[in-house]
Amino acid sequence: MSFEKLIRIPNDRIGALIGKSGNVKSSIEKSCYVSIDVDGDNGEVFIKSIGDVEKMQPFKAMEIVSAIGRGFSPENAMTLLDGDNALHVIDLREFTGKSNANVERIKGRIIGEGGRARKNMENLTNTHISVYGRTVSIIGDSTKLRLVVDAISAISSGGMHGAVYDKLEAANRRTKQEKMQLWEDQDVFY
Repeated sequence: MSFEKLIRIPNDRIGALIGKSGNVKSSIEKSCYVSIDVDGDNGEVFIKSIGDVEKMQPFKAMEIVSAIGRGFSPENAMTLLDGDNALHVIDLREFTGKSNANVERIKGRIIGEGGRARKNMENLTNTHISVYGRTVSIIGDSTKLRLVVDAISAISSGGMHGAVYDKLEAANRRTKQEKMQLWEDQDVFY
């Protein structure tokens, strides 16, 4: 089975994708069993599967390249290889229309003063959030992604930060209670 895909990332993210002495690019290639060719002039990235079919992860390579293109550090983008982690991208124009001023206002609400709002959401959901251009991107497992998307939607629609944090904390409590209940319901034999 052969896989080839051409994707574009912003030119200012090419350096992050390649990394010092090409170490980021080669790390993605080794981890996902792909080859990556980068055209630094137009931001085109060509991903092609190579090697062991059983170990190939070309779709994860695409996600990692896209995540770096959306502003994530290579380290955070590589967490896409962990468990059920996935990338979700939200176009802020869904909330603002084409007004650049409104996009900037919503970006400011999502980031918060000194980055506190973004950091709080990341800490409460164990995810990574990047605000870049006209998008907000999230890396996390599927159960947490829904929570963060809802939180970002609420903030983007004018919701209060405190209410959003309260919902995220309540979801964390529910998850902990469900895990404890599972533990208590298990039959233990000695």
